[in-house]
Amino acid sequence: MFATIKEDFLNVKRNDPALHSTFELFFNYPGLWAIFFYRIAHKLYGYGLRFLPRFISGLGQFLTTIDIHPAAKIGRRVFIDHGSGVVIGETAEIEDDVLIYQQVTLGGVSLTKGKRHPTVRSGVVIGAGAKILGNITIGKNAKIGANSVVVKDVPDNTTAVGIPAHVISKGYDKTPLSHNQIPDINKELFEYLIKKIALLEHALKSGDINVLDKEEEELDEIYKAFLRSMD
Repeated sequence: MFATIKEDFLNVKRNDPALHSTFELFFNYPGLWAIFFYRIAHKLYGYGLRFLPRFISGLGQFLTTIDIHPAAKIGRRVFIDHGSGVVIGETAEIEDDVLIYQQVTLGGVSLTKGKRHPTVRSGVVIGAGAKILGNITIGKNAKIGANSVVVKDVPDNTTAVGIPAHVISKGYDKTPLSHNQIPDINKELFEYLIKKIALLEHALKSGDINVLDKEEEELDEIYKAFLRSMD
């Protein structure tokens, strides 16, 4: 346990460019301390204790505003960046090298006992405000866009965005999740519909049906891209 905690601290020191001194780790990284409290609570929970782990979990939540159930399973080098408002439910499972931003929820959609929270595979990046709900799996190296609501499985090496979330790109990408470059698929569909209606109105008024052949190919590509995102 202590070796894993040490690795958590070293992971931040090695990978966060905003860290300028070890001293900052003690006051500016609530996500790191939330994982610290979780590691201790989880270890005690594994011994069959209940009150003490929940007390430690509650103390960690009070100090960091991050709620991690001690029964959740969290792997190595998991980093909660900025951290505020993150919720990780009882049966959630997070593998190694996962990056989670603020306001993320790994929640359940059922009150029945058993596995009801998500499984997040290694290498996943979860954008700020994303909600991943239910007993679903986020595949290895997947990226979840900010404020997305994920209610079904996301395959390995893909990027998913939207409400509900849809896969918009496939293939492993080593670059960080660039929220400013994530396409708005709903906006693109509305643009497609508006352009399509304008094109049809122009053809009716002018009587020039050839204009449809010139422009429809581009519009069809937009529509096909939308349909692919719905798969």
